[in-house]
Amino acid sequence: MRLPRGFAALASAHSMSLLDLLNHLLNFLAPALAVGFVCALAGGGFGRKAGAPAWWIQAAVNAGAGALALLGGLIFSGRDGTMGAYAALVFACGISQWLVSRGWRG
Repeated sequence: MRLPRGFAALASAHSMSLLDLLNHLLNFLAPALAVGFVCALAGGGFGRKAGAPAWWIQAAVNAGAGALALLGGLIFSGRDGTMGAYAALVFACGISQWLVSRGWRG
């Protein structure tokens, strides 16, 4: 199957090395990592509940939830960096911090 003229030029012009791919991936995940760690550190300031995991485990869970939210925003909108994806990131990190710190126990 032959690609249309514009798509063939686009495909050949956008090849990237492994280092470029790693750079793009880290830049995509940076907001999730930052918001996840800030939520975990801020949540620890309110007092740690009995049975709640360490702050770094909470940060990893929050960052994972945020990364999934950003990936969902990328799939849904077709582009990275939309305000809807960032709103979903904040919502996902807040909910995951509440769950992982056992916020429902008062």
